Amino acid sequence: MKRYIQTVRYGIAMLVVLLSAVSCQKLDLAPHDRDTDLNYWQEPEAALAAVNKCYQGINNADEALYSDAMTDNAYTKVPNTHNQAVGNGSFSTADSYVASVWDYRYSGIRQCNLLLNNIQQVPGLTDELRNRYIGEATFIRVYHYFELYSKFGDIPYFTNVLSMSEAKSIARMPKAEVVDKLLSDLSAIIDNNYLPASYDSKNTGRVTRWAAMGLKARILMFERRYAEVVPVTNTIITNGGFSLFGSYEGLFSVQNENNPEVMLDVQYLAANREHNIQYHFLPPSLGGYSQLSPLQELVDDYITLDGYSIKSAPAGSFDPANPFSNRDPRLAATIIYTGNSYKKADGTNHTVNTGKNVSPDGYGFSSDASATGYYIKKYWDNSYRANLMSGLNIILMRYADILLMHAEALAEQGQLDATQWDRTIRLIRQRAGFSDSRVLNFPGSANLIDIVRRERRCELALEGLRHKDIVRWKTAENVMNGWVHGLYTGDVTGTDNGFVRVENRKFDSAKHYLWPIPQKDRDLNQNLTQNPNW
Repeated sequence: MKRYIQTVRYGIAMLVVLLSAVSCQKLDLAPHDRDTDLNYWQEPEAALAAVNKCYQGINNADEALYSDAMTDNAYTKVPNTHNQAVGNGSFSTADSYVASVWDYRYSGIRQCNLLLNNIQQVPGLTDELRNRYIGEATFIRVYHYFELYSKFGDIPYFTNVLSMSEAKSIARMPKAEVVDKLLSDLSAIIDNNYLPASYDSKNTGRVTRWAAMGLKARILMFERRYAEVVPVTNTIITNGGFSLFGSYEGLFSVQNENNPEVMLDVQYLAANREHNIQYHFLPPSLGGYSQLSPLQELVDDYITLDGYSIKSAPAGSFDPANPFSNRDPRLAATIIYTGNSYKKADGTNHTVNTGKNVSPDGYGFSSDASATGYYIKKYWDNSYRANLMSGLNIILMRYADILLMHAEALAEQGQLDATQWDRTIRLIRQRAGFSDSRVLNFPGSANLIDIVRRERRCELALEGLRHKDIVRWKTAENVMNGWVHGLYTGDVTGTDNGFVRVENRKFDSAKHYLWPIPQKDRDLNQNLTQNPNW
């Protein structure tokens, strides 16, 4: 996992950990030339520096976008990097990506525990500020634990900084107990108002009370506790003051960062804290390598402008010879196909031709070109610096997700009616650019669960949420087995009905819904049991 651990916008001070020394005398005096853990927490600035360091590890651009390569949304073409093996089902107990997720998340948890275990020592804090720091660190710790248990199931759970001997002996806690603790932590900081509803411009990007409620809703959704989701999402909708940003495509641009739809994001800043995720998905004509590419399976799920799936659309609604015409506007805002374009900073369009063997971006033309014939458009930053370095924030939670969770939780209980549809799906589709009444009006007796799930996929595509969705829906075994595809070439060989075969995947429902506990950690800790069939 490539990590961008650099100085955040509001400043980070690195924690210094005291190294123990062996001596015939007790050496517990603090040196005068540097901070140690004997005097660090006596400094008034210690709490702010420590909580800022917690933010560094919450997530990053690579992790958010590459998550979809573990789903039927995307493919990464380079073996042994990122998570290709998880996507195709060939990963093992020694998989480097799986181990990196385990290590990274537990490193983040340790950082949060450092603050939470020591904040009472820090002088000069008001009760309000101390509680806010506790709320921020607690939220981030819950975020890490959610990422762990949603992948590994039972996990070691702890709230103190572990000693070496404790780390080598701690056992896994049953997932249900972990979930209860995480929900309890979130309820505590929400109900006791530890976190503010908003911040001033100097603190943009910090966790709010609403983000904590959004994370609580996500955990409840993952656990399929739909009746408990609705009051949480309803409170955010009614009282949160959020709204859908006017332009779906514009939502993901530098110019519109921190808009009223964004509830939580990873804060980047040009020339100070940057990522180069664009190099991973842009076409060669823009200097990219296209290591991460959308799949045909995602392209096919976008409905027509008059509300039909492409498989059920009547004549005149969908034309296979002109497959990108009359489609959900979010398709063109998310994915680059032949004829679609990137808007450059000077206002001109950079149009791409992804046709077979077309220079320089066409499928099969070079190793730099897309392996699927499609490129990512979402998160294109036309103000990028040299080498495609970008300060574009990566959104981790936005209001549209809250609306979709609310609609889904109601649909799962048979309670999604016209009123709730208009509060949620209709608003999302209107913002996307639909105007046909067949798309906007409540569909009545149709399969509402399928409709909401498809809406969720198309609205949130390539934002790192699809993997948890197909796991909690238990549909991964259906969508992650067999060939996934790229664009239509019409070739007889190497295709299915003319669509390029990209990767033959395997998802074993008896084992792959849980990842393996990394063997290297089990070698160090004999109390770490393994997941079934690994």
